[in-house]
Amino acid sequence: MGFISGNNKLLSKIATSDGHGENSAYFDGWKAYENDPFHLIKNPNGVIQMGLAENQLCFDLIQEWVVNNPKASICTAEGAQDFKDIAIFQDYHGLPEFRKAVSRFMEKVRGDKVTFDPDHIVMSGGATGAHETLAFCLADPGDAFLVPTPYYPGFDRDLRWRTGVQLFPVVCESSNNFKITKEALESAYEKAQESNIRIKGLLINNPSNPLGTVLDRETLKDILSFINDKNIHLVCDEIYAATVFSQPDFISISEVMQEVNGCNENLVHIVYSLSKDLGFPGFRVGIIYSYNNVVVNCARKMSSFGLVSTQTQFLIASMLSDEIFVENFIAKSSVRLSQRHGLFTKGLAQVGICTLKSNGGLFFWMDLRRLLKESTFEAELDLWHIIINEVKLNVSPGVSFHCSEPGWFRVCFANMDDETMRVALRRIRHFVLQRKGLIEVATKKQCRRSKLEISLSFRRLDDFMNSPFMNSPHSPMSSPMVQART
Repeated sequence: MGFISGNNKLLSKIATSDGHGENSAYFDGWKAYENDPFHLIKNPNGVIQMGLAENQLCFDLIQEWVVNNPKASICTAEGAQDFKDIAIFQDYHGLPEFRKAVSRFMEKVRGDKVTFDPDHIVMSGGATGAHETLAFCLADPGDAFLVPTPYYPGFDRDLRWRTGVQLFPVVCESSNNFKITKEALESAYEKAQESNIRIKGLLINNPSNPLGTVLDRETLKDILSFINDKNIHLVCDEIYAATVFSQPDFISISEVMQEVNGCNENLVHIVYSLSKDLGFPGFRVGIIYSYNNVVVNCARKMSSFGLVSTQTQFLIASMLSDEIFVENFIAKSSVRLSQRHGLFTKGLAQVGICTLKSNGGLFFWMDLRRLLKESTFEAELDLWHIIINEVKLNVSPGVSFHCSEPGWFRVCFANMDDETMRVALRRIRHFVLQRKGLIEVATKKQCRRSKLEISLSFRRLDDFMNSPFMNSPHSPMSSPMVQART
């Protein structure tokens, strides 16, 4: 510790800067959970992790496939014969069968409406590495990417910390459900020019993290027209593509490109990952898919700094090549995400808490503006400190997502078992009832169905949480893989 505090001059400015973004409520919530993690038996009064966008609802399907396909791993008796071929040096282009399988999976997730060339697949150590690699390839230090708000806090780290690239906000508002508009894009671009900031690209997240919403076709066309008019790059983060569980369907930028005349494909780049759609964040499988050959070549050179292990590639290639498994997984994942999302948001509605209408991702955008003492971000953080320290729930405040309005919080719903969800809902109910003297209970008029998802016609919350539907056989707690982690 003395070396770090007293000899910072011996380290690089980048290494000792605060560019990683850990001085954020988003990361502080994680630390609070790590210091006092909830456990149904060992620590029932601990912090419940609702800040982790992880899909644990389909581990049983993955585990079943692994058990039935032992040759897919070189670490089994059945697969050991391939150990040498996989363990020795491999070209950083990636195993051909891996790139082919990932391309096919991306097509499947997008409804087979587009095709992807395996030769345009570039590997990376998760989406984090993919974003940083693209930032290096597309921009110089001091250049900026436009990013619609609210946006994932990790982007500040992924794109900025080591590259010197800036992120310039495109302010979106709750009045239109935080939709990206042409006017907002133009306004942000003009403000950047007035500040002498060179805009090199636009970064979008579809489905949105933290909103859980998908971009419609017209918005995507407007975005393509905008980047073509400005001659800037478009980076599309589509890592939640297979988590869309109800209408409207997910529409990839790759599909819309085919419908826009004169679209410059060289400006379009997709970031993908298996961390969210398959629930494999620990495998660190990140993908860059660029329509620009120069970018592909450049990114491939840089990928040597963050390759995916060939053992992982070998296993994933085999799994994703099993089209029966893939179709079954995508279908069941959608159903389970829909059920969990519905149970959670309806449980919140029982105590008058509204959520933005959403149909994708592993989270929803919770509206607690009524609980603020005043409409300020300071009041939002005061409320968050109560939720994290007294209610013991790690939900992420909107200010850490650069939201333009105080009072919104991201809640992750797919990383816990059913019983933990019930505990979380009970805590929320108790918290709201404690504060009922300070606020009015939400009414149907305040939470119009056209904008906010709410149902006030359910049984009392106790009856609701004790219903058979709350005891899902697909609770991740039933998986030995999860039990081993708890």
